[in-house]
Amino acid sequence: MAAWIETSHVLNVPTRGKGFVDFTRPVAEWLDGLGAQGGLLTVFVRHTSASLTIQENADPNVRVDLLDALERLAPEDRHYAHHEEGPDDMPSHIKSMLTSVSLSIPVREGAMTLGTWQGLYLVEHRAAPHLRQVVLSFIGRAADA
Repeated sequence: MAAWIETSHVLNVPTRGKGFVDFTRPVAEWLDGLGAQGGLLTVFVRHTSASLTIQENADPNVRVDLLDALERLAPEDRHYAHHEEGPDDMPSHIKSMLTSVSLSIPVREGAMTLGTWQGLYLVEHRAAPHLRQVVLSFIGRAADA
């Protein structure tokens, strides 16, 4: 028997500076701990200079090329009106706006319905390491405890 639930959790994701951080596993473990059967998972990053994406998890060169493309779209060596927080701050806001700050992922038979080569990534746009907060929200059916 399954029960209808609505619940959330804050996941802290440490970064090492610019780059992609795969956080698929902790999200899957959280869903498993809930006994999630089917429903909708919403993932939201609580920052304006980091973003989220679902991207290929097989070839790391995909992520290298994506970072390069974002750098070309919002370079640090350009003059920005907002510059008080350093040369990487305003480009980080632009990159965040061009990507996503939230994701919706269907959950079916207890698991995210990600494709074979897909993973959840936090994209850190700032040069310095940060501890980013990602809010997970699940609404759907879960196994009775």
